[in-house]
Amino acid sequence: MWYELSQKFIYNFVGLEGKLADAGHFFIYDTIKIWFLLITIIFAVSFLRTWVNTEYVRAHLQGKSTLYGHVAAAGFGIITPFCSCSAIPLFLGFIQARIPIGVTFSYLISAPMNNEIAIAMLFGLFGWKVTSLYIGFGLTVAVLGGWFIGKLKLEKEILMDVKPLDTELQATLVHLTFQERVKEAWSYSFDIFKKIYLYVLLGVGIGAWIHGYIPTDFIARYTGEGNPFAVIIAVLMGIPMYSNAAGVMPLVEVLTAKGMLLGTALSFMMAVTALSLPEALILKKIISLKLIGIFFAIVGSGIITIGYVFNFIL
Repeated sequence: MWYELSQKFIYNFVGLEGKLADAGHFFIYDTIKIWFLLITIIFAVSFLRTWVNTEYVRAHLQGKSTLYGHVAAAGFGIITPFCSCSAIPLFLGFIQARIPIGVTFSYLISAPMNNEIAIAMLFGLFGWKVTSLYIGFGLTVAVLGGWFIGKLKLEKEILMDVKPLDTELQATLVHLTFQERVKEAWSYSFDIFKKIYLYVLLGVGIGAWIHGYIPTDFIARYTGEGNPFAVIIAVLMGIPMYSNAAGVMPLVEVLTAKGMLLGTALSFMMAVTALSLPEALILKKIISLKLIGIFFAIVGSGIITIGYVFNFIL
């Protein structure tokens, strides 16, 4: 609904055309979508938190192997159809529930990269072999990336006050009425929204401009088959851009048709969906620049490796 409304507003009511119209439509639709997800998901997590002692969740994960938490989080990312920015609200919810930081990053990596929309479109365009390899490599990057971040013990790099309620307060919340639970959850959700909404505007605005004004031929020119650094260049080009899997998959098809190797094209897609400048701008309010840099370096290295492996075996 919001997609059609923003489209009608830009093209029919405002009367914009061409690249400016594409950028404007992208900006309005994605801003509304991310704001809605931010409020809805944080509210849902906060509301559920008034019923469930988050220590039980942590105890469950602590009772399992380290690998279990990362694999579960990466697998959960497959069933959440979010782009990199849209995945941040649930990432915040995991932090709020005091899920281990490495596990939360396994989800943040996997959700935009491995969601079912990307998988379905990949299967339709390139078949089951490419799709299976993509899923396997994508989950590997998510699991290993989250595991490595967890090993670095970077909890102090979380900037937002998303610590869990203390035991005494949680015991009190068990006896709240439904209306009191809603009020408690809404208060917390609105507090987080006030702290982050401007970063969403800035991030989506930059992504919208790039989405509307960077031509496909410009990308293909520097990432063709004959360039041994094509994968690295494709990833570096993809990071400033911003889109979800459904938005970037047609671009992948065009790029491969223009001579880009499939591994290079998929690396570009992974960089656009899993690593984006708008995502970094939003995360800046949640985690430190140091942790953002580590996150981008780990995931970027994994994506580059996947690209070269794909080009070698296909």
